[in-house]
Amino acid sequence: MEENNIKLTFPALFNETRRKHGKSKAYAFVGEEPVSYDVAGKRISALSALLEKNGIHPGDKVALLSSNMPNWGIAYFSITFMGAVVVPILPDFSVTEVANVLEHSDSKALFISSGLLNRIDGFKSENLKTVIQIEDFSLLISENNSSEYDPEAVPELKYDVAEDDIASIIYTSGTTGRSKGVMLTHKNISFNAFKGKKIQSLDEDDCFLSVLPLSHSYENTLGLILPLICGSCVYYLRKPPTPAVLLPALELIRPTIMLTVPLIIEKIYFNKILPTFREKLILKLLYKIPFLRKKLNVVAGKKLLKTFGGRIKFFGIGGAKLNKSVEKFLREAKFPYAIGYGLTETSPLLAGANPKKTVFESTGPAIEGIELIIKNPDNKTGEGEIWARGATVMKGYYKEPEMTAEVFTPDGWFKTGDLGTLDSKNNLFIKGRLKNMIVGASGENIYPEEIESVINNFRFVVESLVIQQKGKLVAYVHLNMDELEKKYQHLKQDMSDKFEEKKKELLSELQEYVNSQVNKFSQINKVILQPVPFQKTATLKIKRYLYT
Repeated sequence: MEENNIKLTFPALFNETRRKHGKSKAYAFVGEEPVSYDVAGKRISALSALLEKNGIHPGDKVALLSSNMPNWGIAYFSITFMGAVVVPILPDFSVTEVANVLEHSDSKALFISSGLLNRIDGFKSENLKTVIQIEDFSLLISENNSSEYDPEAVPELKYDVAEDDIASIIYTSGTTGRSKGVMLTHKNISFNAFKGKKIQSLDEDDCFLSVLPLSHSYENTLGLILPLICGSCVYYLRKPPTPAVLLPALELIRPTIMLTVPLIIEKIYFNKILPTFREKLILKLLYKIPFLRKKLNVVAGKKLLKTFGGRIKFFGIGGAKLNKSVEKFLREAKFPYAIGYGLTETSPLLAGANPKKTVFESTGPAIEGIELIIKNPDNKTGEGEIWARGATVMKGYYKEPEMTAEVFTPDGWFKTGDLGTLDSKNNLFIKGRLKNMIVGASGENIYPEEIESVINNFRFVVESLVIQQKGKLVAYVHLNMDELEKKYQHLKQDMSDKFEEKKKELLSELQEYVNSQVNKFSQINKVILQPVPFQKTATLKIKRYLYT
């Protein structure tokens, strides 16, 4: 399917896929038989009929609060095919956040999965008249008591959806506090998916294993709309993707495409791969010799590929910056990774490259049809704010004209709030968030993300956060206590004081290590133990605003 030959709306895309791949597999839970695009199409139509009976009209908002499942996509399309607006809500939103989104978006109906019913406990609204349980489309709340889901039903009206109609309002959990409702049109998202296809071509033989929330724009566009336009199949997990759930699923499905965030592959590298090269002294010594390290990494890469089912051709990594050491390993291991860059406001993809064309520490060039510039670049470093313009950029923030005006220039450039550089081949390199940047005592730009990347390479460190306190840089560090206790078991058994002393020694050693690796103005003044994991967004970025 090519975007030039087709109207860029979800119903047009789906109808085209049904015409070409109607009998192809579309959606399934792992271990279950997938429904075809034809069967999915009938269910979408029947569900649109149910929404119609419950008073949903074009332009009305319908919220979707559910864990990932085949019916998530069915519900999403049933809303958007009739010109209504879907409001996907992240499953990890709190009761208060869910209430705020339902209220702010004026949602008239809600699809909800049974495991998340507690998120609407006590919620009352004049707008919300219909609540549908997503597993079986049964009505939990309805003013029209006679209406229920009929798998044979079809909508009474014909709906003409336009490319510039709003398809979705996505509320960002973000790392800066207040959520904003990002208005994305059918064209924004469809255009973005087509450009994703230009980076990696797919067909009906490809299959995705979905591990990120569908309510996040990254998984939504590239894990739902992209497979749709290619006639590919998507498999979902019934439980969160812990190793115990993920490993058997990978073995069974043997996916060709996966979309992930850095934390997933970083955990595998630091907890599983790196320790194997440190256990035996001979391996440890051999791993320090570049030529032999590369050979060892190729062997490890083959094992890693086998762990993921042996068929992965595109392992997408987005949502946050990938650790430098991990990327170096993936390159040397010849693992088919690809890094992309984007924001919810840009549907989301702005830059990306195919696994065969990755550039170390870069997200690759701008996707086709998108302009990227570095605004007011620094004379020495070339760093500046990344601005973007093109068909994937949002319409604006819902009910927030002032906030919208702040991020757009009069000639249509969107200010991303991210800092970066472009090389001579237009490859983009991300430095960090403008809001996170710390200005040093002599006016130097300090990027906490870069210091954190160094900290996270240190043994036993799971994650870290660098902030400025009273003009000094402080690192909060969360350690892998299980590994630490295993290593110093004898101390823990004998006396807890000695174990506590060992932790202090480790943090002191960490500070010395980091300060030997970073420039003078990025030196850490103090390291503080973070006893529990940091709170994170859907793409597993730390919610910085909670700690600064």
